[in-house]
Amino acid sequence: MDNKMIVAWMESGMMQIPILLMEKYRQIGLDEKELIVLLQVISFIEKGNHFPTPEELSERMTITSKECSLILRRLIQLQLLKIEKDNSEEVRSEKYSVAPLWTKLADELMSEQKQKDLQTVLDEGQDIYTMFEQEFGRPLSPMECESLAMWLDEDKQDPVIIKAALRESVLSGKVNFRYIDRILFEWKKNGIRTLEQVKIHSAKFRQKPKTTAGQQLNNKKSGTVPLYNWLEQ
Repeated sequence: MDNKMIVAWMESGMMQIPILLMEKYRQIGLDEKELIVLLQVISFIEKGNHFPTPEELSERMTITSKECSLILRRLIQLQLLKIEKDNSEEVRSEKYSVAPLWTKLADELMSEQKQKDLQTVLDEGQDIYTMFEQEFGRPLSPMECESLAMWLDEDKQDPVIIKAALRESVLSGKVNFRYIDRILFEWKKNGIRTLEQVKIHSAKFRQKPKTTAGQQLNNKKSGTVPLYNWLEQ
C-alpha cells in the first residue's frame, strides 16, 4: 500500500464505538438500521459536522434520505438523540446531542445491576430457609417462616448475620427462633454488622461465662469452652 494512502487513511480519523452500545442496543429499543444511523451521526459530530442532514447521512448508506429522516425522528422520540441550540458561533444554529443515548445506556446498566442484586437477595433468602430446615431437622412452621421473612424484609438483617445467629444458637444448644431473635436483637443493638464483629463480640462474652466455680473447674478439666446464654442478656 502506498505510504500516502496510509497517511490519508490515518488522518481521516477513527471512531471508537462503546462495546456497551453494541451489546445493549436492542434493549434500549434500537434495530440495526437505527443503530447505524446513530453511529453515522456520531461520526459526523466527531468530524465537526454537528447537524448532518438526512441527505448527508443517506450518501453514506444504502437507504434513502426520506428513510434517514424518519429514523432521525424516531431516535428523537426514543430520547436517544436530541436537537439543541448551538450558540458557539455568531449565527445561531442547531446541533445533535447524543447525551441522551449515554444516559439511556447508563440507566440500562443500573437496572440490570439492580436485578442481579435482587436475585442475589432472593437466592440468599432461599438458601437461609434451607439452612434453617436442615438445622431444625424439619420443615419450618408458617409462624417461623414469617419470623424469618420479618428479619430479612422489615429488620433488614443481612442474610450472612442471620446465618451466624443460627450457628450461634446451634453451638449453644438452643435451636429455636426466640433464642435466635434475641441474638439478632443484641447484635443490632451493639452495632454488629459483619462476621468479624460477630466473632469478636461472641468471644468477648465467652471469656466471661455466667457459671459457678464448680462448673468453671469442670470446664477446665474437660477442656470445654462455655457458651454464652443470649436469653440472659
